[in-house]
Amino acid sequence: MELPAISEIHDEFTALWHKDPNAGESSGLEALVIQQHRQNFALWHEEDRARDPNASADQIAQTKRAIDAVNQVRNDLVEAVDRELMHQLQVEGVKTGGELHSETPGMIIDRLSILSLKIFHTQEQMERDDVESAHIERNRQRLEILIRQRQDLAGCLTALWRDIQAGKRHFKLYRQLKMYNDPELNPAIYSTRPH
Repeated sequence: MELPAISEIHDEFTALWHKDPNAGESSGLEALVIQQHRQNFALWHEEDRARDPNASADQIAQTKRAIDAVNQVRNDLVEAVDRELMHQLQVEGVKTGGELHSETPGMIIDRLSILSLKIFHTQEQMERDDVESAHIERNRQRLEILIRQRQDLAGCLTALWRDIQAGKRHFKLYRQLKMYNDPELNPAIYSTRPH
């Protein structure tokens, strides 16, 4: 099994969602990659709202809660990507083994998603007509770095997947086990309940 063209999928949907937030249909692993990227897309824009200097305290509180909810789904989808990859390996009869790799393919795909968003928004900064040339040059330099980082990371994902399929490396499904959204585990929530 080959991985889909992750960076191309991320770039395609990043551009598409900026024009039509409801666009996008797919199935299987690709659908999970797109759904997970959608959460990073939403998270990016919620984070922008959280930093609005004109936002009221209520708006910031609402945004923070939205960020927590989106981030929870994002992490759940990283796990879903890894589960799907493990399932595909099992279906294909791939005998996994070798050294344990600390970062899962889903975690790398999540990082590639964030790099896609950084690249898109850096390019957007370069296209502004209300800034000085120094701003554009600064972002051109940033873009070069981001593109190089993504190429390196995509290469690492390809190498990891190749090694997994060859039985040289394996990964485990790591649960994020977030506590902040759990009313039984977050003391700021459970300590406010009447006893």
